[in-house]
Amino acid sequence: MFTGIVECLGEVQDIRPENTNVHLKVSASFARELRVDQSVAHNGVCLTVTEIDGDTFWVTAVQETLNRSNLGALQKGSKVNLERCMKATDRFEGHIVQGHVDTTGICSGVEDLNGSWKFSFMYEPSDESHMTVPKGSITVNGTSLTVVDSHDNSFSVVVIPYTYEHTLFGGMQVGDPVNLEFDIIGKYLARLNARRS
Repeated sequence: MFTGIVECLGEVQDIRPENTNVHLKVSASFARELRVDQSVAHNGVCLTVTEIDGDTFWVTAVQETLNRSNLGALQKGSKVNLERCMKATDRFEGHIVQGHVDTTGICSGVEDLNGSWKFSFMYEPSDESHMTVPKGSITVNGTSLTVVDSHDNSFSVVVIPYTYEHTLFGGMQVGDPVNLEFDIIGKYLARLNARRS
């Protein structure tokens, strides 16, 4: 489990396709602290560490992951938001993030608010659990954020300078694809409500 608090920006060093899988070599400030079999979220996608090499580590993305996320668009030199899985003794800083991307969206707007930035996103909801609520939680590229405006297939968030400078938001532009994970509590409630209908 994760909390959506990005630890660092990693960089893709190598990409090796193998059948329908893709192996990614990623550099990270915490790479030497990892061990094989640990989980690391990459733009919000939970992947298992398969090898460690100095300041880099390898993970493998299967076809399902590539289909449901923006990881298939990564290239050498691409930056990725990274978060290690939560320790049981840690403070719960963000919200419950599983590292299982629900769908991808597109950045539809960036507004400079003179001290913060408002980002808007559009997505195609594939079921009733893909929804947001005002002041609810949403994970965008692995970053835990609070929803400002909420609509049927779009929402916006406001990002503080620290988040802007230490995550992919600093370079995000209109049209960029993003990974979205909707709030797990909302997804369970939507499923229960659908069963009662």
